[in-house]
Amino acid sequence: MKPLLFMFLFFIGSSCGTTKKLSKNSTVLNGIWVPIKQEMGGKELPILAFEKQKLTINDSVYTVIAESIDKGVIIFTDNKMDIYGREGVNAGKHFTAIYKVENGNLTICYNLAGDSYPEAFETKSKRLLFLSVYKKELVK
Repeated sequence: MKPLLFMFLFFIGSSCGTTKKLSKNSTVLNGIWVPIKQEMGGKELPILAFEKQKLTINDSVYTVIAESIDKGVIIFTDNKMDIYGREGVNAGKHFTAIYKVENGNLTICYNLAGDSYPEAFETKSKRLLFLSVYKKELVK
């Protein structure tokens, strides 16, 4: 389970050289996000697995800090994301995701296979789906 989580975290933080015109929602997502809940395959992960992680989004560029650092580019289309890894363990990989912002939380459901977008914010019985709920870190 930890290797898959590690792989996921690196994927979020990888970079790509291609960008696309930003959606209006991308600026809402700008900032530093900290996970408050994560699950994979329908099983909630313990807080110790993600308590030191951070996801930073700046327009279409993102960085994930976990056991190491990943960087990448996110292309937003409606409420879908295409995530391209450039640096880190997920360099050269493409992941797909859906996202929503509700009550100040950012929820992202990732398909680690990258072959289609998740249909819902649900990972039960889908071992390659990873769900993370983030809260924006307040600027001090």
